[in-house]
Amino acid sequence: MKFWKYHGIGNDFVLVEDFAGERVSGAPELARDVCRRHFGIGADGLVLITTAQGLYTMRIFNPDGSEAEMCGNAIRCVAHHLFAEGYAAGSSIQINTLSGVKEVRRAGGLYAVDMGEPQFEGKDLPAAGVQAVDAAGISWKVHPVSMGNPHGVVFVDDAAAVPIAAWGPALEKHPVWPAHANIEFVQVTGPAELQVRVWERGAGPTLGCGTGACAAAVWAARLGLAERTVKVKLPGGELEVRWENDNHVWMMGPAVRVFAGSCHRS
Repeated sequence: MKFWKYHGIGNDFVLVEDFAGERVSGAPELARDVCRRHFGIGADGLVLITTAQGLYTMRIFNPDGSEAEMCGNAIRCVAHHLFAEGYAAGSSIQINTLSGVKEVRRAGGLYAVDMGEPQFEGKDLPAAGVQAVDAAGISWKVHPVSMGNPHGVVFVDDAAAVPIAAWGPALEKHPVWPAHANIEFVQVTGPAELQVRVWERGAGPTLGCGTGACAAAVWAARLGLAERTVKVKLPGGELEVRWENDNHVWMMGPAVRVFAGSCHRS
């Protein structure tokens, strides 16, 4: 199996061209194997590029084998790959995902993604909206939003001091979520800057999360804590998030090819 290793601000992926969709049925087991650090290739997710409805389609599987609806860092890597390999040309591309078709634009060495409109209600979110939640021995105010996948945003005084391995899974798997959620610990450091750490559903702590950055930015703006265009600083790097007047959220950041290789599963 030929693969490419990519990362977007440290959020790393094993990318496989699977245009005929032959690997999709076995993707959960494959993801568990290849994503294992020290025992596999090592990654925060397995990305299959398939085709559907005449479009290149991103299917992303977490290290635990579960499938994610959307990933902002991964879709930038997919776009970079399609342009680099000659499958796409021009300044933009439409990429299909389980949460809908996303436009990705090339922007001076970076990639800008139309992440769509934030949803504050839906089947993957708590019916009652903002939640008072008891988890890990603490009472939280959790702000739910979907950016194609469910997120819970909590505001903290010091993101760097968060014991994420203790608080993250307790909030991710709290019964308030119909199907678990990604959790963002957000510190507002200025009107146009956020510090964010993310516990990703099915993956754990990651160095970056594109949908999580968008979720954090949207709630900070909605509450009047920050402007509608912000720099979101995560452990692996920085993303720019703009919540436009048409309600669409745009995220811009890098995509980096690390290496290519092949593997044979025993």
